[in-house]
Amino acid sequence: MKKIFLLMLLFLVTIGYSQEWRTNFEITKTEATNQNKNILLVFSGLDWCGPCIKLDRDIWKSAEFMEYAKNNLILERADFPKKKQNQLSPEIKKQNQSLAEKYNKDGMFPLVVVLDKNGKVLAKTGYKKVSPTEYVNLLNSFIK
Repeated sequence: MKKIFLLMLLFLVTIGYSQEWRTNFEITKTEATNQNKNILLVFSGLDWCGPCIKLDRDIWKSAEFMEYAKNNLILERADFPKKKQNQLSPEIKKQNQSLAEKYNKDGMFPLVVVLDKNGKVLAKTGYKKVSPTEYVNLLNSFIK
């Protein structure tokens, strides 16, 4: 009984802190418009890019960022995996390439692009060796 309770608690905590990274930019823009939120578009290589992995682990998965994102952002990830087992569907690959041609012409990884709900660039940044709170403050400074 105790094990079941602990498993249920772990499941609820995981759901409570999960974030929804979208992979369909049209849906992302619609949700941003409907919720009057900005878009955080992240270009990453989560299976090969060290700074991308650190950004994901240290910032995106932090409680501070998750709380901020829940109230202020719609999250879109354009991932560019290299390992065969992590390959994306042809539709998502095509979309990510199209997003890169528009928002990441220099091929920077990771690249964090803050967009308004219409897709207009407000600011760009990347990995920074700062605390989650400092990173949230940086993102917030782009919006206000």
